[in-house]
Amino acid sequence: MGSNHHRKLHVMFFPFMAYGHLIPTLDMAKLFSSRGAKSTILTTPLNSKILQKPIDTFKNLNPSLEIDIQIFDFPCVELGLPEGCENVDFFTSNNNDDRQYLTLKFFLSTRFFKDQLEKLLETTRPDCLIADMFFPWATEAAEKLNVPRLVFHGTGYFSLCSEYCIRVHNPQNRVASSCEPFVIPDLPGNIVITKEQIADRDEESEMGKFMIEVKESDVKSSGVIVNSFYELEPDYANFYKSVVVKRAWHIGPLSVYNRGFEEKAERGKKASIDEVECLKWLDSKKPDSVIYISFGSVACFKNEQLFEIAAGLETSGANFIWVVRKNTDDKEEWLPEGFEERVKGKGMIIRGWAPQVLILDHQATGGFVTHCGWNSLLEGVAAGLPMVTWPVGAEQFYNEKLVTQVLRTGVSVGAKKHVRTTGDFISREKVDKAVREVLVGEEADERRERAKKLAEMAKAAVEEGGSSFNELNNFIEEFTS
Repeated sequence: MGSNHHRKLHVMFFPFMAYGHLIPTLDMAKLFSSRGAKSTILTTPLNSKILQKPIDTFKNLNPSLEIDIQIFDFPCVELGLPEGCENVDFFTSNNNDDRQYLTLKFFLSTRFFKDQLEKLLETTRPDCLIADMFFPWATEAAEKLNVPRLVFHGTGYFSLCSEYCIRVHNPQNRVASSCEPFVIPDLPGNIVITKEQIADRDEESEMGKFMIEVKESDVKSSGVIVNSFYELEPDYANFYKSVVVKRAWHIGPLSVYNRGFEEKAERGKKASIDEVECLKWLDSKKPDSVIYISFGSVACFKNEQLFEIAAGLETSGANFIWVVRKNTDDKEEWLPEGFEERVKGKGMIIRGWAPQVLILDHQATGGFVTHCGWNSLLEGVAAGLPMVTWPVGAEQFYNEKLVTQVLRTGVSVGAKKHVRTTGDFISREKVDKAVREVLVGEEADERRERAKKLAEMAKAAVEEGGSSFNELNNFIEEFTS
């Protein structure tokens, strides 16, 4: 460490209010403070309640480290949002149009923070502000007060590069049909995708305009912080840093830093199942024999899709842990008659929130059926697991291509279309086939070998002297001096 480190770096983190953004931001704040920085997380009253307990746990374990929350006002009702809707994951409507309308309104309402942010930056003068990609206005606010603003995307280099190449070349406008595969121009690796799999937004729509602002603030900011590690996607890290933006630092996988049982168990919400009981159940199974199925905090499948998953799992005969996010008042019309009796001992359904990292890291877990959200995908990589890819929306189809075409550690379930939260319909036959394919057979063994190597690289990247460790050091040096 250089001599300029007697001064503490003060970093402000401003996550978008959704679990998939809060969790890696909390990991990031812990990481920075464990390297001697002072971390402050900016959020709203209800979201601060989500973060407070894990922060207290962390502080009790590390009394000398500095990590705090600063609360911003967010008057939902005045902003035209339902009372208490301070987090996208609090939207309960099962109606897709309502959800989309609310989500857009929510995105646009966050501009309300701008004045509060400016005042805070003026009084506290942090060394830098790491703000979520969905806060494009944060760049202007920080610029006004000469505070470097960095963007946190919450996704990896591969999808950022893919999006960039598609935005620049528009190859989707040159295909005969929406399901015709095309190669993403300029992107290393000859990656094939279809028009149906990319979020081809109308740039004139409100959401389209907002996303253009997001892309522009990327380039105007002081750089990008990426939750990834060099060895996972070297060609894309190089491409991103040489072609797409001026500056980027990769400091992940962030999930790997939280090593304590308590911390692993408390990522996000309180689990809907007793962790000890869940691990006991896994202890009773053979290594690599259990498939874990979870679709993150946003996807919300219809009953008929859940019914197909249940039927596919039963036919596959595999041991499974399946996380289902359903409103508990729903009648259980999504399960075949007598399903739970028949799979007793073989399968476990967790209704609500699961201690995902604990389950993925258990030796009995042999595969992960995932929606390819970046947090889940990295947790799967860090656990050394082959995956069944089942993208739903956002940048998940790009992430799927990384897993199936570049890393070759996954099998696609066969989702063809980008359908925001409800997903493309997948039959029980496809579920059954993908689960068998990822768990057993010669190809499965080869995938598992590759996945285990990636996990070793992930752990090495964050250890002293590793690629992510060094990037973070460079970042801290630069913004402290």
